[in-house]
Amino acid sequence: MKYILQRDPFTGEEYVEIPFKGRRLVEHPIYNKGTAFSQEERETFELLGLFPETVSTLELQSRRSYGHYQSKSEDLDKYIYLLALQDRMETLFFRLLLDHLEEMLPIVYTPTVGQACLKFSHIYRRPRGLYITPSNVHHIDRILANAPFSNVMLIVVTDGERILGLGDQGAGGMGIPIGKSNLYVAAGGIHPAYCLPVLIDVGTNNENALADPLYIGVKQHRLTGDAYNDIVERFVQGVRRVFPRALIQWEDFGKHHAFELLQGYRNRICSFNDDIQGTGAVATAALLSAVKIKKERLQDQRFVIFGQGQAGIGIASQILTGLKEEGLPEDQARNPIFGIDKDGLLMEGMTVSEEQRAWLKPWAPVADWDVAGRRNITLADTIRNAKATVLIGVTGQAGAFSEEILRALAQNTDVPVVLPLSNPTSKSECTVEEAFRFTGGKCICATGSPFPPVSVGGEKRFASQCNNLFVFPGMGLGALVSGTPVITDQMFMDASRAISDMMSSEDLRQGKILPAITDVRDVSANVALAVAKVARDTGLGLRADDENLKTMIASAMWDPKYLPYRYVKPEQF
Repeated sequence: MKYILQRDPFTGEEYVEIPFKGRRLVEHPIYNKGTAFSQEERETFELLGLFPETVSTLELQSRRSYGHYQSKSEDLDKYIYLLALQDRMETLFFRLLLDHLEEMLPIVYTPTVGQACLKFSHIYRRPRGLYITPSNVHHIDRILANAPFSNVMLIVVTDGERILGLGDQGAGGMGIPIGKSNLYVAAGGIHPAYCLPVLIDVGTNNENALADPLYIGVKQHRLTGDAYNDIVERFVQGVRRVFPRALIQWEDFGKHHAFELLQGYRNRICSFNDDIQGTGAVATAALLSAVKIKKERLQDQRFVIFGQGQAGIGIASQILTGLKEEGLPEDQARNPIFGIDKDGLLMEGMTVSEEQRAWLKPWAPVADWDVAGRRNITLADTIRNAKATVLIGVTGQAGAFSEEILRALAQNTDVPVVLPLSNPTSKSECTVEEAFRFTGGKCICATGSPFPPVSVGGEKRFASQCNNLFVFPGMGLGALVSGTPVITDQMFMDASRAISDMMSSEDLRQGKILPAITDVRDVSANVALAVAKVARDTGLGLRADDENLKTMIASAMWDPKYLPYRYVKPEQF
């Protein structure tokens, strides 16, 4: 089937064509309205007697569902309730989610989705998305044909190896593509019929999962090498045949695969990696706002990035793009970026991964540094000697930004920028209160998890939430509207600027450097426009002026509401 929104040429009424009746209609989550089916629809679609007499509105259903949601005392129970609601009535689910987005976001995604991934095999109810395994991948076209709709436009795929901060969850990792797909709908307005979660299940090295009799994934250790690459290649080739216009988001792959897949496929199929590029873009948006407050430029800063995995490399790469845009040649643009991993500052001669190699520092510039040991130049050594003005954490090491570290940072600049971005709050490198207290109340702060405002010297101070939700939904929407075959670094850079440009002078005065989560749909629209403009201006996408692009983006953003149904015979569908 295809999900296609129709418009009556005479009345202008929007409607949806439905090729089946009776219980089959009621059991289809995209089409089911429950008690909101009108009396006319109940007669036309043979639903008489299936529902109580009173016809509800979507608003009444949302109120009733919210009451059920509030009755759940545990976050995981709330997650299970919402997933069950989605399995029954997707329009109602997304209406409820949008009406309470800030409250429910931590339930449908981090941190509660992490609990759901850990217990996925134990709470599994109904199939959602597709599972690709070594035993079925040779049927890849038939697997993809089992998607609920044939006009899928956006695929979120994982292999379950690096799920949040939980590591290898195997089949339990499917909770992440499901959650991210839902965020594409809620934040980006992409209709749920066009979104498809996928798990490439090549096994797991999680011994607890393999020993669990209820584990539902492939019960073997992970495939590697050519066997692994062959499965991914078959998946991509299948997508190109079955869903030729679809965008792929690579999600929560292990570091050793994430960079290879991004580089290997980004020019072959429209795709990106949110853990690398999305994180880099939202962190850079925060930095662009921060330097406005400081009345400086990116090139006036000295950046220390604590953690050189996917997020750290992604942030470093995006900062590099911003510095080059300010006119610095690449060799000079790398100079103020200092990456620190488990063995200290990345230096020439160290054994590092391939993606870290470009960030190795030569020994000559640090020859006169005052350090405790040359074999391991620490975070504190780097902050003091590099005269860091920006400190970014993506390690998951709670307390890594100690009083000593933050006070040293504050000595280098009048307005230090502190970004402890690790999730959840229990893994944040420092708290917001610590960031302000140990910098003398003068820092600019953004965190990966939400923190409440704090009082500093009797004045309320804010820390913005540096959430990838500000980037990936709009990136996907802009790419699909523009029709670009590739997502470029410039698109992410312009997305960063679009987000930063949303901050008013009053926001900046209060230290807010990113929008509120409640504004995420406006953010997505602005990001989508920025992406579509880059696609147009570089010859990759639709040639339309700015106003037409804005209109197209607005039209593409679905608002959860019930539309009239019209029956069409299956052979005509």
